[in-house]
Amino acid sequence: MSDQKPPVMKSVFVSGGSGFVGRNLIRALVARGASVKALARSPTAIAQVLVAGAVAVPGDLGDEAALRAGMEGCDTVFHAAAIVSDWGKREEFYDSTVRGTQNMLFAARMARVGCFVHVGTEAVLAGGQKIINADETTPYPASPVGLYPWSKMLAEQAVVAANVEGFRTLSVRPRFIWGGDDSSLLPQLADAMRKGQWVWFGGARHKMSTCHVANVVEGTLLAAQFGKGGEIYFLTDGAPVVFREFITKMMQTQGIVPPDREMPLWVAKLLAAVGESVWRIFGLPGRPPITRTMVNLLFDEVTVNDRKACETIFYRGAMTIDQGMADLAARHKKEK
Repeated sequence: MSDQKPPVMKSVFVSGGSGFVGRNLIRALVARGASVKALARSPTAIAQVLVAGAVAVPGDLGDEAALRAGMEGCDTVFHAAAIVSDWGKREEFYDSTVRGTQNMLFAARMARVGCFVHVGTEAVLAGGQKIINADETTPYPASPVGLYPWSKMLAEQAVVAANVEGFRTLSVRPRFIWGGDDSSLLPQLADAMRKGQWVWFGGARHKMSTCHVANVVEGTLLAAQFGKGGEIYFLTDGAPVVFREFITKMMQTQGIVPPDREMPLWVAKLLAAVGESVWRIFGLPGRPPITRTMVNLLFDEVTVNDRKACETIFYRGAMTIDQGMADLAARHKKEK
């Protein structure tokens, strides 16, 4: 069964199509012969989804008319849009990530879409402690650390709860998405290191799980085709890696030698807690230099188990870390 070619989805609607995961998802769907429409809220987003191969649907997550019109006639919806940041305003996270997901679910139900796949995150488990070999039975923390984990948790809960006969809803949780075409994480890390602003808190020799964007796409498509409604599936590259070694290799593909500067982890946690308090109390512009969410998800162990996806939706994670690193290096060489 694992060698069986998955069925082709005919008509698909994607939110977040101009983002890292969304662009790659659209390309994969188009390559499989699907007709893809993608929500796009700006001229730049419209251009990006068009280049990826989708038909642009102007609008945003609060535009119910655009959502309904875009989903009309679609059999599958992939919801990848959300505020992906470790700092911001609570109302903005709620309106975009939580209420936006609720709007997507309502529109999909009204358009009689059969399957709704939410691109979630392991961050929903961020509660300030290490996350060690977590699986889909690991409970949400009582107090999520930061607005991103909080909002994504509420969005995922809404997706899982919406599952009913005839409307199959489920969520995938890739951990630490990376790879070519990354317009967020990789550029930010590279910029910090070039400016000498990077520190290895606690030595950064802890373990972490990762998921190359090609594997995110693989698992997300398999979840749509074979996943059970109301379920959640972790996606990874396989065995955990050592954070410092992985980041060092990634930066080397960009011609960057990471600095050796280290600081104790307790210093990072203290700076994050104090910085967040100062920013909130005084309403300072911009963002703190470091946040509790960042510390928890980058400098504490975060390892998750994708056995459920492997055993039930035939996920394999075909892109290896070595292949992904080679691809990053080749892309960087071509861009120079």
